[in-house]
Amino acid sequence: ATNTLLQRLDPSADTTGSSVDASNRRQTEDFIAGGAIAAGDWVAFDASKTGSDQLLYVVECAGVGTKGNPAAFGVALAAAAANERVTVVVSGFCEGAQVAAATVAGSALVGPIGTAGRAEIEVPGTTTGQLCGIALTDDSVVTNYAQVVVLKQF
Repeated sequence: ATNTLLQRLDPSADTTGSSVDASNRRQTEDFIAGGAIAAGDWVAFDASKTGSDQLLYVVECAGVGTKGNPAAFGVALAAAAANERVTVVVSGFCEGAQVAAATVAGSALVGPIGTAGRAEIEVPGTTTGQLCGIALTDDSVVTNYAQVVVLKQF
């Protein structure tokens, strides 16, 4: 794990500001890709594996009807092919997560609904999937990608 409890909060230090690792506000974990994963994909554990391998392998999180897939727990930082190592943001800041079109800053996000790997805007009373993140930017700069806070679930 890359979680660090000691945080530097000195605003004049060069470790703060625009750095994604400023003040250790992000936690990543390495997994093995159970299939092709694109950079920015929301991932889920690979249920096709058995035993402890289910927690070692991750796959692109599938879309689940109109509800939102509650299995989404993190965002892949880079693309990976099957059986390659993939680093996943499991908590905190992620600069390029896949999100639904028309996502606006401040939107609560649930796991994929229609498009695999892409988080959707939570709609109270409609989407019942567990919240997986919060959008920090609109998706208008790069369509279907936004800066997000990944909510800790793993």
